[in-house]
Amino acid sequence: MSEHAIEFLQGWIGEKVHCQHSPVKIETQAEALARECAAKAAEEGILLEEIQEEVGDIKELIASRLEEAAEASEHETKSDDKPSE
Repeated sequence: MSEHAIEFLQGWIGEKVHCQHSPVKIETQAEALARECAAKAAEEGILLEEIQEEVGDIKELIASRLEEAAEASEHETKSDDKPSE
């Protein structure tokens, strides 16, 4: 994948992929974000195939990042619930 495509994907995911707590919402959000990412990549002159060559299915990648964000948020919430020592 070209450096331009890598920078685009990293920046786009960082900007757009945020915590979703429900698995149904994660799947729905991942599908919508994958379509949005493909459209934005095309605007930037980046072929979706070029991205997918490197990372595989973009929807699966986004869903994975959403799940990671949800887990991190959940962990953070649990840490906030613990009393200070």
